[in-house]
Amino acid sequence: MDDQQQDHLDRIAGSAGARRHFRYFDYMMASFVGILLLSNLIGAAKLAEVDGFTFGAGILFFPVSYVLGDVLTEVYGYANARRCVWMGFFALLFMAVMSFVVVAMPPSASWGCASSGNPLFADLVKQTSAGTICQTTYESVFGSTWRIVAASIIAFWAGEFVNSFVLARMKVLTGGRHLWTRTIGSTVFGQAVDSALFYPIAFLGTWTNQAVLTVMITNWAMKVAWEVILTPATYAVVGFLKRKEGVDVFDTDIDFSPFAKTDAV
Repeated sequence: MDDQQQDHLDRIAGSAGARRHFRYFDYMMASFVGILLLSNLIGAAKLAEVDGFTFGAGILFFPVSYVLGDVLTEVYGYANARRCVWMGFFALLFMAVMSFVVVAMPPSASWGCASSGNPLFADLVKQTSAGTICQTTYESVFGSTWRIVAASIIAFWAGEFVNSFVLARMKVLTGGRHLWTRTIGSTVFGQAVDSALFYPIAFLGTWTNQAVLTVMITNWAMKVAWEVILTPATYAVVGFLKRKEGVDVFDTDIDFSPFAKTDAV
């Protein structure tokens, strides 16, 4: 949405936005939480290599949740984005608890899966059981150490709140103009906090300090680059939603504490 189109929208304060019923907000919140869970569940465990460059496969899709976080703050205001962050936080927490419980349950010896039927593992199946092989592969995908789980949840929570805060404040300071400056700027700060928390909490002491620093900076740069690449898509989604909702929310009267009560109805 360009600046001229934005000027035709009714500007409302953040507190009014928190109390307003929006047509597409529930869909955006569901998309935000869904992509957050899927990127952590599916992509987190796999290392990929392309042309000699190794990276975590989840980085291809996890930044989309940050783009949606930008859209939520830009269109619906900080108070509504705060609700989504807490929803994502508790969803991640539940997923972690569920993963620990399900992975820890003893497998049935007759449990069959792709690995147990693979001829490469035929000898191992004979020596143990199909269930043992399946449990091993299951743990490699859904199992994770407490440090990585804690790091993921803490880093998401802090990084997403910083992202939303910076975007909301920049929107007021810029008068709602130059959307790209605040989507990219907020990601620079939000992803910096995310990476600065995740990698030391998850790997410091098991990786070398140099490796932690290198991966932390590399992944931060890749996430910011993704935000830049996806800027046209962000503009399109923001423009569509603002036209449909008919308002533009400016957080001029909002308590930015993550723990502040949201007076939405």
